[in-house]
Amino acid sequence: MSDQDPHLLTPQDCLVALMVAVSASDENIRTAELVKIQNAVNMLPVFADYDTDRTNAVSQTVYDLFEQEDGLDALFGLIRDNLPERLFETAYALACDVAAADGQLHEPELRLLEEIRYELNIDRLHAAGIERGARARHIT
Repeated sequence: MSDQDPHLLTPQDCLVALMVAVSASDENIRTAELVKIQNAVNMLPVFADYDTDRTNAVSQTVYDLFEQEDGLDALFGLIRDNLPERLFETAYALACDVAAADGQLHEPELRLLEEIRYELNIDRLHAAGIERGARARHIT
């Protein structure tokens, strides 16, 4: 990611990485998902000071990790090391929005969301509220 340490992620990089991971989880990255990621990065306050040029490098890191046998575990290790706990629910909400962006939830996306809930220790009741909000925002 940076010249000093290619594995150093900012908190915003972690949010982007999780969104990209959800999009790539079913091996079919849809335009609606990419637009959702771009809109989140461009519009949300958490990304106000984010260098959007980093999104390509973060995305490539996710793709490279997904090609490795233990890549998902490595991704979650990076997330745990670099994402502050105060952004855990934000991360899950963004992941849910990307999953719902195309109006369909595919099994690999659902499995990854479940893993994100577990890894970020998202309370089940809070997760249900976040999921309900994502569903309501993306209903057609």
